[in-house]
Amino acid sequence: MKKYFEFDKHGTSYKTESIAGLTTFLAMAYILIVNPLMLSLASVGDYPDALRMDQGAIFTATALAAAVGCLIMGLYAKYPIALAPGMGLNAFFAYTVVLTMGIPWQTALAGVLVSGLIFIVLTLFGIREKIINAIPTELKYAVGAGIGLFITFIGFQNAGIIVGDDAVLVGLGDLTNGNTLLAVFGLIITVILMVRGFKGGIFFGIVITAIVGMVFGLIDRPEAIVGAIQPLEPTFGAAFAHLGDIFTIEMLVVILTFLFVDFFDTAGTLVAVANQAGLMKEDKLPRANKALLADSAATVSGAILGTSTTTSYIESSAGVAAGGRTGFTSIITAILFLLSLWFFPLLSVITEPVTAPALIIVGVLMVSTLGKIAWDKFEIAVPAFLTIIAMPLTYSIATGIAVGFIFYPITMIMKGRAKEIHPVMYGLLIIFVLYFIFLVE
Repeated sequence: MKKYFEFDKHGTSYKTESIAGLTTFLAMAYILIVNPLMLSLASVGDYPDALRMDQGAIFTATALAAAVGCLIMGLYAKYPIALAPGMGLNAFFAYTVVLTMGIPWQTALAGVLVSGLIFIVLTLFGIREKIINAIPTELKYAVGAGIGLFITFIGFQNAGIIVGDDAVLVGLGDLTNGNTLLAVFGLIITVILMVRGFKGGIFFGIVITAIVGMVFGLIDRPEAIVGAIQPLEPTFGAAFAHLGDIFTIEMLVVILTFLFVDFFDTAGTLVAVANQAGLMKEDKLPRANKALLADSAATVSGAILGTSTTTSYIESSAGVAAGGRTGFTSIITAILFLLSLWFFPLLSVITEPVTAPALIIVGVLMVSTLGKIAWDKFEIAVPAFLTIIAMPLTYSIATGIAVGFIFYPITMIMKGRAKEIHPVMYGLLIIFVLYFIFLVE
């Protein structure tokens, strides 16, 4: 195993990779709780129960889809990148497709399945890898920094440090609130550990914050340690029975949206995490096709199990920050997702204030790529800056990428550098313009 993952080459060890895998798991464990609530439309009180997805089945599907995705990514692509049903896409699935458009969840799952199969075909023909490798180096750095700001913003929100404000959109939260203070404490502890050079600083910061939260009564102690595995029958295979329902204009738009958002969210995540881990070679992602195939296969398996699009998680950066450099990190994360099937009660202590400091710190680490962008060249600075700033402001990685990629060909052409633009970028320009015209509401 050590030889297979080339531990010596990457300067890592079983201990480091294990801590990294555990850190990644803890940073994204919230999806096990959030996804069932989201997909079942638990917050919508007057929605008919007969039309809801079963929460227990979604929880099991979420854990299994994440485990399958992590195993494929770890064993096949050998990257320390974890996968799980994606935030944003699950909201689109539940609130737009099912609730607003009135499409049955079974048909929506069929749409996810088809989008995953299309991705597999595109990946096998090397189209996805070619597109990613055609992205200019400066924009790759911008994507990484933009995602860093985006997840830092999410961290501040989860902590209650930044809240909505009707007058100025966002403002400072209530710093006397117990959960907010817990997150601030966790941030301080994590910063201290990182400054002191602890490789597992983020992980230990999460553990200490959770313990302190329970001591002060801010986090409920788990009522049990283990519980029965929730049955998967209500959702398993439901997508197959409704494949014939996808041939409508509405479902075409739905499938295209699944494709678009997952394509560029995944591209951004892979590039950003690989950059942070120092795994990029000559500004290209080694084994990119394998990583993309792992992501595509995870989406297909997730749809069959009964969950929305499964995708690469930017929280993988937390594990990379803890020292993860190989696919063994992802294998550890996969094992923990499998174990979570029995230990769901314990996951209740991994609340948003507990994970918020990890997201904020990861953001700090990721914006280091800003120094690699040629800010003195305006034709580069404009698309790079718009890519970075649009992600947190629009709350969408895909939208940030779209804005920057539209401006890149424009500024380069006006500067007389049209020959330096890869033909793929012109194709993306057209696609992104159409995206804003037809898919963005």
